[in-house]
Amino acid sequence: MKSMAWLVLLAVVSGAYAGEEESTPCDNVESDQQTFACAAFNKQTAERELKSAYDDLIQRMRDQYGDEAGLPSRIEAAEKIWSQLRDADCKVETHAEQPGSKAFQIAWNSCIAQRSDERSEYLRSLGAQNNDEPAPED
Repeated sequence: MKSMAWLVLLAVVSGAYAGEEESTPCDNVESDQQTFACAAFNKQTAERELKSAYDDLIQRMRDQYGDEAGLPSRIEAAEKIWSQLRDADCKVETHAEQPGSKAFQIAWNSCIAQRSDERSEYLRSLGAQNNDEPAPED
């Protein structure tokens, strides 16, 4: 039953990446191995997007404020703390799965992807709030 819940969550998360792009491991997921590959793909994609959102934020803040009051250092410190919180939250969410199992790895990757997506949206909104422009969309 737990695996089914993660499969549903994985399908929802994977829809965010499929869009109009090329084929992904999340297309037509029908087996456990495909679910495993899709979760890994979603995690990798979400982490890449998070890095991009972080780098864009640092650049926007430098463009707007320079290195005023150590803002880039503050952002870096906040990101490290957030990363620790994300990992702690995902440890709680995956507690029911056996560490080292495919079910655990699928649940872990799905949790990391979801949290990273949320953080990316937040980071993209920060620069937009300061100059009344909409956040850039991908």
